[in-house]
Amino acid sequence: MKYVSEYRDAATVQTLAQRIAAAVTRPWVLMEVCGGQTHAIVKHGLDRLLPASLELIHGPGCPVCVTPQGVIDQALEIAAEKDVIFCSFGDMLRVPGSRTDLLAVKAQGGDVRMVYSPLDALELARIHPHQQVVFFSVGFETTAPTTAMAVRQAEAEGIDNFSLLVSHVRVPPALEALLAAPDNRVQGFLAAGHVCAVMGYWEYEPITAAHNVPIVVTGFEPVDVLRGVLGCVEQLEQGRGEVENCYGRAVKRDGNAVAQQLLGQIFEPVDMAWRGMGVIPAGGMALRGDYRRFDAAERFRLGAAPADEAGQCRSGDVLTGRIKPHQCPAFGKDCTPEHPLGATMVSSEGACAAYFRYRRDAA
Repeated sequence: MKYVSEYRDAATVQTLAQRIAAAVTRPWVLMEVCGGQTHAIVKHGLDRLLPASLELIHGPGCPVCVTPQGVIDQALEIAAEKDVIFCSFGDMLRVPGSRTDLLAVKAQGGDVRMVYSPLDALELARIHPHQQVVFFSVGFETTAPTTAMAVRQAEAEGIDNFSLLVSHVRVPPALEALLAAPDNRVQGFLAAGHVCAVMGYWEYEPITAAHNVPIVVTGFEPVDVLRGVLGCVEQLEQGRGEVENCYGRAVKRDGNAVAQQLLGQIFEPVDMAWRGMGVIPAGGMALRGDYRRFDAAERFRLGAAPADEAGQCRSGDVLTGRIKPHQCPAFGKDCTPEHPLGATMVSSEGACAAYFRYRRDAA
């Protein structure tokens, strides 16, 4: 398949692995910041092709996974309301809150629906004008533009029974938070190509300048991932820390100007909690100005999201690279895809789900 098969070519993968091995002269720790990259690494065993002194750790690259438990509890509260149609992407339906999940609310009579786009939820609002339709809008800068489009369309059509429970997050502040952590081990990042397709990579340039850490924009196929790793390693070995684009077929420095303009019109940066990382300054997005009337948290008069409860799940440590999924005592025993304790085992981009599917033998 053109544009796919050449990026899965085994000979090219082996050549890149050999180039990386030849380039590495000392231990390095790299973090990929996308669940799609994590799944590619684990599925294809890319980390097992690398020198033992080069460690890949998995970062907070799954938007479902980084959504705090307290926000999920808010979603459960709204979904249980009478005359509410609560809409969500499929992955989020099984993510546990502090006591239950959205599928359980649906089983108890709540009108919870899986949608593929916020525009699907907007269509439900048109069809059911006497019910409140709420869309659970999670995701990075990648999905936020479609959410912004739905809000703008709702305003243009005067649809007042549509609102959002917003948990959109921003990647650059998360990278800053990881680098500022006292126990940080990350020496280079593989940046998420799809986020950069929207936002470009200009936002990363101040980070590399401040921390002298390479950030390499990377795609999602095996050849893409190893090109990103090679780019990071070469910079580290040469003492450089710069932004490099290894995903040029999809990403330009300035990104998608139309999408960025739409985001800036509808949303504004705000401090936001990430699962396992606490509140990150400017780490999220909130509806701005007059668009706050589409904010479900205000419409349903929700209080502040409760703090996450400590429990058996160590997804926070997985998301910050402190442990690998199989190093969690509950992995594959008390926590499985059928009975997940946390979002990282549920989401199709979650690191724990990747290890359970492809690497249970490591547990």
